[in-house]
Amino acid sequence: MTTSEDRIRALPCWNGSVQITSLSGGLSNENFLVADASGRHVVRIGRDFPFHHVFRERELMTARAAHAAGFGPAVEYAEPGVMVGAFVDGRTFTGADVRANIEQVAHLVRAFHREMPNHVSGAGFMFWVFHVIRDYARTLEAGGSRMTAELPRYLALADELERAQALLPIVFGHNDLLPANFIDDGDRVWLIDFEYAGFNTSMFDLAGAASNAGMSEAESERLLSAYLGMEPDDKIRRSHAAMQCASLLREAMWSMISELHLKAPGADYVAYTAENLARLDEALDRYRTKYGTKAS
Repeated sequence: MTTSEDRIRALPCWNGSVQITSLSGGLSNENFLVADASGRHVVRIGRDFPFHHVFRERELMTARAAHAAGFGPAVEYAEPGVMVGAFVDGRTFTGADVRANIEQVAHLVRAFHREMPNHVSGAGFMFWVFHVIRDYARTLEAGGSRMTAELPRYLALADELERAQALLPIVFGHNDLLPANFIDDGDRVWLIDFEYAGFNTSMFDLAGAASNAGMSEAESERLLSAYLGMEPDDKIRRSHAAMQCASLLREAMWSMISELHLKAPGADYVAYTAENLARLDEALDRYRTKYGTKAS
């Protein structure tokens, strides 16, 4: 049977022999560090995941656009299911790094939102987290998920959080701002992993960056203020708090879907589901304590 390493060695893009090292941390794709005579490269192996709304042709287009716009590393080679990119020699952010660089993160995300529409091409993809949650619920029910009995509660919560959203313009969002998708090379911070990138309101990226990094309420407000260039009003604050809950609900349901459909090496989807549901409970308790359950 052909292994991922065999497939990598057979790629026509290498300069001489290669050394291959598996990169840990991926929850859905296989990632490898490959060294050849020309330097180091990152190889990403993954198929289309329709159940996650992930299509590799769109991801490749976005990665190339992100490089052209100055946000992501160069794509050096691609074929169906494989993407080879330049290796960024830097430090992968943790939640603490995001919290320690709030203004820099806010300015990077704002620039990405503003500049990327000038570089993406093809049919526009809309990532609206509340649609994703509803579609995940359909997939989970059809697949006989162990969480099926909880789906009506999740859908009611999604409706509640969607009603709390403030009206904002559409931007081009990254839509997966986990701390590990920021890399600091000492001179600048790069963005990587564009599987879910598409048009959205800015609030999802702002909420995702905040919730994934474990920001406090004060830190979240700093992020909003730095992004907006002004202090947010009460409607924006509430929208942001609600969207942080939606981001965590989506991440938990992403993991529930992955329990059914994925088997990434080393990934424990059941544990990841439980982790995100616990974080959702905490965020939702804070949100409802401050704002109640009805949208204003």
